[in-house]
Amino acid sequence: MIEGGATPLGLGHVAAFNVALFFAVAAPGPAFILCSQAAMRGGRAEGAAVGAGLAVVAGLWTLAALAGLDALFAALPALYDAMRIGGAALILVFAVLIWRDAPRPVETTAPVSARRAFLRGAALNLANPKSILFSAGVLIVIFPPALTPAQMAAITLNHIALEIAVYSTVAAILAQPAVRERYIGWKPIIQRGMAVVLAALGLRLLATT
Repeated sequence: MIEGGATPLGLGHVAAFNVALFFAVAAPGPAFILCSQAAMRGGRAEGAAVGAGLAVVAGLWTLAALAGLDALFAALPALYDAMRIGGAALILVFAVLIWRDAPRPVETTAPVSARRAFLRGAALNLANPKSILFSAGVLIVIFPPALTPAQMAAITLNHIALEIAVYSTVAAILAQPAVRERYIGWKPIIQRGMAVVLAALGLRLLATT
């Protein structure tokens, strides 16, 4: 357990954060599809570069959300519960959308050069409502209020590292032609499995006091 001031930050918080983040990143949405398309079109390097851009901006959204906790919860203590409930509702909405979109085919776009891949990933998450809302409405409700700057930095770096690892793995796997074809064929089952897991996480947040 890491302690800063009066607020303990335990391994349980980090584990819950990483589980929620993993399924959010792995769930096929705009960011996942962009990384997948880059890997299937331009290979492992392009997919990993797109993923790095996505990860860095997503981590910065999390840092911005965490940095505002102290003042926000001090002024409005009841907001913590409201955000917990709102975050759970958001996860459930994502689960429904992922389930609904499972049968839809993966769309393709024009090729992107390796040099522009990182910036394209970063640009998507700068304007991606899922990235912004997930950071503000889901991830921060896992952690206790009054985190120190060092704790916020550690959470942010953890976020970026986990996303880079996930997207790099996805790029390495989907860059292989045989795996790509199989993924497309199993896409409905994969997405619906992810939707079930996200729904379970959302219900758990609703039940948390």
